[in-house]
Amino acid sequence: LTNATGAYATAIAEHMTGQLLMLLKKFPVYLENQKNRIWKDAGRVRPIIGSHILIVGAGDIGMEFASRMKAFGAYITGIRRTVREKPDCMDEMDTAENLEKRLAQADVVAVCLPGTRETFHLFSERQFAAMKEGAVFLNVGRGNIVDTEALVKVLKEGKLWGASLDVFEQEPLPEDSELWSCPNLLITPHVSGGFHLPYTVDRIVEISLKNLAAYIHHEEYVSVVDRATGYAAEADTKMEQLVTATKNIDQSSAQIGSIIKTIEDIA
Repeated sequence: LTNATGAYATAIAEHMTGQLLMLLKKFPVYLENQKNRIWKDAGRVRPIIGSHILIVGAGDIGMEFASRMKAFGAYITGIRRTVREKPDCMDEMDTAENLEKRLAQADVVAVCLPGTRETFHLFSERQFAAMKEGAVFLNVGRGNIVDTEALVKVLKEGKLWGASLDVFEQEPLPEDSELWSCPNLLITPHVSGGFHLPYTVDRIVEISLKNLAAYIHHEEYVSVVDRATGYAAEADTKMEQLVTATKNIDQSSAQIGSIIKTIEDIA
């Protein structure tokens, strides 16, 4: 069993960067003022430079986001199931056992986890209580990682500077959900990944071609899923390595065309 690990990382990391900047710089306030023709200074804003960003789920998406935040001058801590060698885009690595301690240190908490039994409601009242006053919360993982009622509570109490959600416990988000009326919350309808960016589609085709060629030639697959954990066994493999490997596949144009047709038929 394989998946498209690595294909969506660029699109989702760019989405996260945009959402974070919107919240820190109060762009939603200025957009609302623009609609109402109001010329008004919204006051103090926040920087990324010097911020401590905690990335919960330091796989492909988490590391792509970390690379962008590092370029802005942030200090990055990554959380993952097991600590391996620290990548250059991270300043520290830790495990979920120390999540609450790390939450208390973070100015921004970015969740990039898959939905598994272990991650269900990983963020509930206890975790939000552990977060810094004025922190920013981003979730592009899965909606059921967050206890919606707990998040609504901290947003309405004003503990967080803001939050951005692209995934929800129930999708589409019901019209009567309290999230719609929460202050300082950005909502997008699960669009950070998908096929909105042509680059993503190119990466998916490359992964598919590599794995179909591996099947034909009895070679190793990429992005193999660990059935026990639900994670890709090669979650740390960079897309640049995949692209290089893909370029080495020795197939005729007729074979490639046949493989693409198979992909289309399956889709």
